[in-house]
Amino acid sequence: MFKKILIANRGEIATRIIRTCREMGIWSVALYTPTDRDSLHVRLADEAHLLHSPNRYGDADEVLAIAKAAGAEAIHPGYGFLAEEADFAERCAAEGVVFIGPPPAVIRAVRNKMEAMETVKRAGHRVPVYAELPDAFADEAALQRAAAQVGYPLVVKSARGGRGRGARVVMHPDKLAEAVRSARREAQLIYGDDHLYLERAIAPSHYLSVQVLADVHGNLVHLGEREGSLLRHNQKLIEESPSPALNDAQRRELWAAAVDIARLFNFQNTGAVEFLVDSAGHFFFTEIKARIQIEHGVSEMVSGMDIVREQIRIAAGELLSRTQEQIRLEGWAMHCRINAEDPWNDYLPSPGRLTRFRLPQGPDVRVDTYGYAGCAIPERFDPLLANLIVKGDDRAMCLSRMRRALMEFRIVGVQTNAPLHKQLIQHPAFVAGAYDTNFMARFRFDVSANTNEETCRDLVAIVAVAYLMRRRLDRPVTPTRFLSGWHRSARRLPSRWA
Repeated sequence: MFKKILIANRGEIATRIIRTCREMGIWSVALYTPTDRDSLHVRLADEAHLLHSPNRYGDADEVLAIAKAAGAEAIHPGYGFLAEEADFAERCAAEGVVFIGPPPAVIRAVRNKMEAMETVKRAGHRVPVYAELPDAFADEAALQRAAAQVGYPLVVKSARGGRGRGARVVMHPDKLAEAVRSARREAQLIYGDDHLYLERAIAPSHYLSVQVLADVHGNLVHLGEREGSLLRHNQKLIEESPSPALNDAQRRELWAAAVDIARLFNFQNTGAVEFLVDSAGHFFFTEIKARIQIEHGVSEMVSGMDIVREQIRIAAGELLSRTQEQIRLEGWAMHCRINAEDPWNDYLPSPGRLTRFRLPQGPDVRVDTYGYAGCAIPERFDPLLANLIVKGDDRAMCLSRMRRALMEFRIVGVQTNAPLHKQLIQHPAFVAGAYDTNFMARFRFDVSANTNEETCRDLVAIVAVAYLMRRRLDRPVTPTRFLSGWHRSARRLPSRWA
């Protein structure tokens, strides 16, 4: 087993990895930029090094140089930055440092989504690929012909990215050219690769991910599926496991398909096989994420497995700690992505300093975060501040626990999207589990939703106290009882003793 691991990441995922390293008796090495100096991952790590490169956590040269200088035997990339860079994984191997993630060949095979889908199609897998893959971006005429072949509405997507950056929905032909230009610019900026493809839009639909783990000895298991259909700007807001959209037969079919597809690529370490499910319940393979996911805690809650621990053990050449028969998927788990952004101001990022930070507690409540009272929230990185994860015996209990946890969560100093989550989990369609990818297009954040009688009463009390405090500061008043001199007379001896 490794003695020292460098975490080539920041924020809540770095904190998450450091905690597992400490439990395993492994020395953790953190990286940080000047704006991340206050982050909890810097304080928890056994050792921390300042990054000087303008590329920050994405500078492979500096990350490797620090790892070698610190004597780290392995690097855990987390997600984002260097996590899905096959060249970096190869460089680690050449430098004698273990990359804690899938092998370079696997990363390359699944990172190009067009090639990955072609691999599944060629294998004749029973789960179809719903995307058309025309290489038709040479000129406007070819692009329009390919789009007409795919059909509208369609999605312009990055060949490197997920369902987030570099994706544009196109409803009409006259919007296609601008969508391609915009998607290409964003894909080049985020992924360093502007290759795009077109796919048929399936709406309404469900986004489902199956968490998989595989060791170097050929053992591969799944940890059930996650439903991630609530998205804003193509980022998942809430994820839950199991999916309320599937019955038991569909669920077993989905699990088997995910395992079969992962084996097609000789998958190793951890990742997620992702699918779309249409309104008729048909599955369509979309991609494989060859890294740990933000929402991995949901799968950990229902399976009882520590995915980061398994990643480290797999990278060290050990067997998976459990077989598929030993894994018990129990209860219901849900994840809310708490971002430092302002829902009242077009969701603009809200950097600043946390003045108060009270975490929810209680049975089966977990918060992965880098924040604490006094911590600075930087403006240069993703606004993700915390992952709030809860578990219940069933979905009703899970929802009740999430409501309670959101009420207990207190964050002062920056704006967050916690009020949005409070409204989402109380929406009748979400409570009933009858939501899909179109839900957020219809949902409207109500800024007056919390103005009930109880809230108004509390606001009146707050205003009254604030008014009194301000008056007292502006016009100091000596209480009348202090003017009578009773406190001075009380100290005098009786006249017969004077």
